[in-house]
Order: sequence, then structure tokens, then C-alpha cells
Amino acid sequence: MEDCLFCKIIAGEIPSAKVYEDEFVYAFKDINPLAPVHILVVPKNHISGANEITAENSAVVSKIFEAAAKIAKEQGIAEDGFRIVTNYGENGCQSVKHLHFHILGGRKLDVTMG
Repeated sequence: MEDCLFCKIIAGEIPSAKVYEDEFVYAFKDINPLAPVHILVVPKNHISGANEITAENSAVVSKIFEAAAKIAKEQGIAEDGFRIVTNYGENGCQSVKHLHFHILGGRKLDVTMG
């Protein structure tokens, strides 16, 4: 999608602090972290949000979680624990209309997102 911020990041048109990339997903540090470790994991193919996951594209969600496990280990948060969150729509506070998952960790998290 040509006007999508995350599509532009994946394409290298906008710089990011990349922490992981494979054939299916791209992960980078959030520019406004809510925890010591705050990484966004996005599918390389544009999916606007959780409500757009179908039988045809749902395999990417397992790829995202596989990547999240690797990233958590690499970031040193796997053993103590971390949170994975996705937001959808206006009421869910989805700020970028491209499916993405937040990995949060590095400290004891409260019951809100951070």
C-alpha cells in the first residue's frame, strides 16, 4: 500500500532501527517505547489489521509469533517474560493501519499496555 507508514519502512524508504527480518516479517524498535524493550513486528505483505486476517493470509500470524520468540531471546527478555499486543481499529487505538504486534518487556509490566 503506497501511503502506509509500515510498508515504507519495510521498503527502506523510511529509516528504522531493524532488529529482525526474514522472508515474511520485519521487526524494528518502536520510536515511542512504552517499556525498555518495545519492538514492532509486522508482516511484509500489507494486512490492514486483525480484522483482515483470513484463511488465505493467516499463516503470517504464526510467522510473527515465531519471530517474536526469537526476538525475545535475542533481546534478553524471554526468560523473565514479555507481552505481545496487537490493536485494531479506532477503539482499539490502532495508530497505523498495517497489522503489527508490539513486543514489550525488560521490566515488570502493569495491567495496561506498558
